[in-house]
Amino acid sequence: MKNAIITGATRGMGRAIAIAFAKEGLNLAICARNADELEGFKQELLQINPDIKVSVKVANVSVKSDVLAFAAQAEQELGAISVIVNNAGIYVPTSILDDEDNTFDKLISTNLMPAYEFYRYFGKKLIAAQQGHIFTICSSASVNPVVAAGTYSVTKFALLGLNKVMRLELQQYGVKVTAVIPGSTLTSSWDGVEVDSDKLIMPDDIASSIINAYRLSPGANVEEIIIKPVFGQL
Repeated sequence: MKNAIITGATRGMGRAIAIAFAKEGLNLAICARNADELEGFKQELLQINPDIKVSVKVANVSVKSDVLAFAAQAEQELGAISVIVNNAGIYVPTSILDDEDNTFDKLISTNLMPAYEFYRYFGKKLIAAQQGHIFTICSSASVNPVVAAGTYSVTKFALLGLNKVMRLELQQYGVKVTAVIPGSTLTSSWDGVEVDSDKLIMPDDIASSIINAYRLSPGANVEEIIIKPVFGQL
């Protein structure tokens, strides 16, 4: 049985992805900042598939030591990790000139640093195993910057760049790397905003696209998955 680690797994896209991998029969390591929420989701995953193991850790993924402790616990409790989902991220809807003083550090630490540290931690182990799959949840802002979210766009550009470097460094060893580039998706980023859910991507759409890419034959890798709302971006 293979083992997957997912950041930001209790809500939105991360939650949907965790459920999809549980149904696929993978053991899971998940983290969040809220212990009760984390434990409740663990029990839900075990109800979905009683045959899997679920490792949970309270962690703030914007703190490097928490990221590394989460990675180490996942290995200790589950064994070798073969699927990595870099999902955690935050959205700040301000132009760069209107950012608070700590916005850049906050967004770099949350949107980019965990994926970079996971790669440093797991990369050579995946090479030694000659298999594995890294999924990085980027954003349409990774390709087309959003003026109203300037620093967010910068960090997502960097995240897509990291994903491309990872793919090039790992492809000769049979390790797959996929960038998931969603447009407007119904997550907590829209809390407090009136939106028509029929005009947004659903988290389950992201999860199903990841599972389909994961199921491909060993010689096939989906480099990028771009999903946009049928009516255009909101």
